[in-house]
Amino acid sequence: MRLLLLFLLMIGITAQAWSQQRKRAREYGVKIGVLPTGSLNAITDVAGVQVGHVTLREGKYIRTGVTAILPHAGNVFQDKVPAAVYVGNGFGKLAGTTQVQELGNIETPIILTNTLNVGTALNAVVGYTLQQPGNENVQSVNAVVGETNDGYLNDIRGRHVTEPHVLQAIQQAKRGAVEEGNVGAGTGTVTFGFKGGIGTSSRHLPETMGGYTVGVLVQTNFGGVLQIDGAPVGEELKQYFGSQHIKDSADGSCMIIVATDAPVDARNLERMAKRAMMGLAKTGGIASNGSGDYVIAFSSHPEIRIPYATKEKTQTVTLLRNDEMSPLFMAVIEATEEAIINSLFKAETTEGKEQHVVEALPLDKVIQILKQYRVIRK
Repeated sequence: MRLLLLFLLMIGITAQAWSQQRKRAREYGVKIGVLPTGSLNAITDVAGVQVGHVTLREGKYIRTGVTAILPHAGNVFQDKVPAAVYVGNGFGKLAGTTQVQELGNIETPIILTNTLNVGTALNAVVGYTLQQPGNENVQSVNAVVGETNDGYLNDIRGRHVTEPHVLQAIQQAKRGAVEEGNVGAGTGTVTFGFKGGIGTSSRHLPETMGGYTVGVLVQTNFGGVLQIDGAPVGEELKQYFGSQHIKDSADGSCMIIVATDAPVDARNLERMAKRAMMGLAKTGGIASNGSGDYVIAFSSHPEIRIPYATKEKTQTVTLLRNDEMSPLFMAVIEATEEAIINSLFKAETTEGKEQHVVEALPLDKVIQILKQYRVIRK
């Protein structure tokens, strides 16, 4: 391996460029579920949704960052989106949940970061919202900020994420392909004993099922017994919670963001959010005692947004019937499962605080296991 890296450096290819050759699960032939993906296979396949990352990798101790998810490109406070929160296991610090549950909407960008920087991110989002044109008279802002604990690799007590970092993530959020692996809020996370991070996936329903799109983005930092499309990968690698070969508490957390362009209200968005935990379970996650597992779901459909200021006393919208929700449920489960697997496939071996090293998922071994269990067919 050392000779290989030396050769790469000699021909002008850096180690970083080499690591970027890690591919997403589908590029290796892993096709999770039966529904087709969107064109990008990312949360940004949902109309209007934007994602931005700020990654902090400094010295030997700082391995953290920020990820921002914008429900649409406009003023979210003035043009709120229907939303819901589901708590799979509540050992976490998700700011802004009670108002989302009470009113059924989100009015700011969604921010993901590390546990001890939730307050910093909240302040940044409040400032960002107050300064937006049209919000000059606003006196209450419900910022939504989620987290996972990256303290194994990151000097989390140093609270290195600043308000400018959060604002930068919001300002550079964009459509298109989403960076995955140890970037943004996933820079210092650990999943199933391997390097975790940010992952994303999407499903586009056939026209016979409504033609809607569901996108999922995850920040993975949890444990259990890894499975990939049903194959017992963690067991085969002898790396899993309870194994005699490793000391893995399975604690951590997982943030799951679900977006759709389907016209669904907060009630049915909560039903969709619940299904995301099924996707997590299919990867072998166990929602351990110390894992904060949260799902935030929203609809970007423009005709069901909630205006902040209006003279109308009623709002008439067209919503999807309950009987039409099952395809969306399946889409959430499949996209969540694949997003988590993508976070592992794309993440890279990382050394951080106190010389802790977390290895990347060994793709060469994993591919052989997946071929053995016929997940990848020759």
